[in-house]
Amino acid sequence: MKTIFNPSKSEWNKKLKRPVQKTKDIEKIVKPIMRKVKRLGDKALRKFALEYDHVQIQNLLVSVEEIRVARELVDPKLKTAIQVAKENIEKFHEAQATPDLTMEVMEGVTCMRRSVPIQKVGLYIPGGTAPLFSTVLMLGIPANIAGCEEIVLCTPPDKEGNIHPAILYAADLIGIDKIIKAGGAQAIAALTYGTESVPKVDKIFGPGNQYVTAAKQLAVKKGVAIDMPAGPSEVLVYADASAVPTFVAADLLSQAEHGVDSQVVLLASTEKVAQKVMKEVEIQLGKLPRKDIAERALENSVAVVMGNEEKAIELINDYAPEHLIICVENEDDVVRRIVNAGSVFIGNFTPESAGDYASGTNHTLPTYGYARNYSGVSLDSFVKKITYQRITESGMEILGPTIEVMAANELLDAHKNAVTVRLNYLKNKK
Repeated sequence: MKTIFNPSKSEWNKKLKRPVQKTKDIEKIVKPIMRKVKRLGDKALRKFALEYDHVQIQNLLVSVEEIRVARELVDPKLKTAIQVAKENIEKFHEAQATPDLTMEVMEGVTCMRRSVPIQKVGLYIPGGTAPLFSTVLMLGIPANIAGCEEIVLCTPPDKEGNIHPAILYAADLIGIDKIIKAGGAQAIAALTYGTESVPKVDKIFGPGNQYVTAAKQLAVKKGVAIDMPAGPSEVLVYADASAVPTFVAADLLSQAEHGVDSQVVLLASTEKVAQKVMKEVEIQLGKLPRKDIAERALENSVAVVMGNEEKAIELINDYAPEHLIICVENEDDVVRRIVNAGSVFIGNFTPESAGDYASGTNHTLPTYGYARNYSGVSLDSFVKKITYQRITESGMEILGPTIEVMAANELLDAHKNAVTVRLNYLKNKK
């Protein structure tokens, strides 16, 4: 990690530049994959499994027997941990439900709004360098609570054609039984177009590599919604002398080990704080099994020393981190002034890992600065809001003239007439 001191605002974008995503180059690879899946369906999925995952797949759909075997293979301690996480995630997401809204806005005019589940959703669960069984919970639980009619899970198989047992266990625990052995852009294509084994869905959720991300963005052009644009994972830690350097270093490395294109940022109040943290990073890095990945991620990363709190907060909001950890003495005051972040972790004893796994919040979050205008996944992500209105005869008599005037001034005579014929009807009725 390089260290920079009190950069001016004009330097922020350059100094904190995220790893470049070559979108056009990636799309050139992804588009033919999507076209082939659209044309050949399951046959294409099997071909790509052989080409990319180096495995021959006969049955793309995970069997009941495979799920049963997976239950036996998962360590009891992990089962307990998954169940605790499940309960916390359920509690927090159930609390997000909003009641139907009904309001008489004026005499005879009633407006309503209610949440309706998205009918068919596809969940993409990465299974490459790390099998993200936690993402099964983060996406599957709110989908269930929302009442989605069909939930399809896609995840890549290993070289023996199996899905990681913990992924199958988590899916089974929350009642997902349509699990497809397909990863990468081809899985997103299958969810976009549908194949013999994979139903076409209305919305696709889940993180993935740059190919998955590009495929999701192409899916939008085909009329399928996605949770959010997403890139490599990232964290920014804001620390002063009250922060524990060991904790801060551990948090930085927990994100760095995600992938070589991850980015971590340390925002320190003084050079001394930065030096203590960097020393701890070196010590802890050497002990990590995924040291090589974390080391390469640190090449994309930076430590910023900024003594002025106002400027530090402005920098955070400008960067708009996916994960923001705040370890400063006046944490509550700082938190109130944060407007751009995917998820915020407050205090020395709130590691980002808590949100990744079991605190209850969702870990599917906007990256690459999209926290400026996107929220992380929540119960709302799996529902759409439909509005309704009912107007009585008296309501039409009161409101109708207003509509007529507005429609006439927009030169939309048919709009005006739709009201006029009703008003004339009511007049003649009397």
